[in-house]
Amino acid sequence: MAHKVSIIIPAFNEEKYLPVCLDSISKLDWPKQDLEVFVVDNGSRDQTCKIAEAWGAILLKDSTKNVSGLRNLGAGKATGDILAFVDADCVVAEDWLLTASKYFSDYTVSAWGSPPDIPENSTWVQKAWQIVRQKEKGVERVDWLESMNLFVRKYIFLKTGGFDETLVTCEDVDFSYRVSKFGRIIADSSIKVIHLGEASTVKVFIKKELWRGKGNFQGVLNHGLSLKELPSLIIPIYFAIFLPLFLVLLIFHFTAMSVFVALAALCLPGIIALYKFRRKKAAPIIKAQLMALMYIYFIVRTVAILPFKND
Repeated sequence: MAHKVSIIIPAFNEEKYLPVCLDSISKLDWPKQDLEVFVVDNGSRDQTCKIAEAWGAILLKDSTKNVSGLRNLGAGKATGDILAFVDADCVVAEDWLLTASKYFSDYTVSAWGSPPDIPENSTWVQKAWQIVRQKEKGVERVDWLESMNLFVRKYIFLKTGGFDETLVTCEDVDFSYRVSKFGRIIADSSIKVIHLGEASTVKVFIKKELWRGKGNFQGVLNHGLSLKELPSLIIPIYFAIFLPLFLVLLIFHFTAMSVFVALAALCLPGIIALYKFRRKKAAPIIKAQLMALMYIYFIVRTVAILPFKND
């Protein structure tokens, strides 16, 4: 059975990356009659729409929707039985669809894809954070996949109701949990996408994690608690409540023991993270840099849940 694939790309002011993304899609090793490409624009003020049309993509526009709504809009117009979601700042490998097609007829799998790779000239921030995202095995069952490299059958997408448009962030986690009721979710590192827009500096990393952190708790309220989510939920609470208590203890009861307890409390999350990533391949210097980045992440995710505006 021939499968038609609908590629859906949400976009907002993506004139920098969209031409490279669409160029990579144009080179895919896949029959053109079994492929359609949607660019769903969110009210871009640059050349995004003109670029999409110039490359022959089907252009949809809606300036009122968030990224979940844009993906849902594209999926609603899609005629393919396979939906492929990729971001505008991504480059797909020439065999992207061909490799992904191994799962097209495996109906025990409800969704598949892979965490994106980073560019060859990546910064230390990108290399360090890639350790967090990379999987230990080439092919493994996972709880969720990022929506910048995600395949799902259209009928399953429709049954789940698509992406939750009430979520500002973490919509891919929520979507994956609901999709998993229909079959396995597979991460396959051979389904390659390179994310050009990955945070390259600490400043950009902080900005992105502030934004992503907003959706953690709302996602749990929407889809229910998963044990795999506990670390990302506990860390902000830990840093917002318990560490200040230890600091108070240190100030008002300054002893060798209180210093030890405070330092142990501060180091504990990093030690747990280091243990979790112990099997992942990376140079020692990169893992050391990851530890520094992890503490920035802990602090930023804590700030993200505080009751004041942090846009």
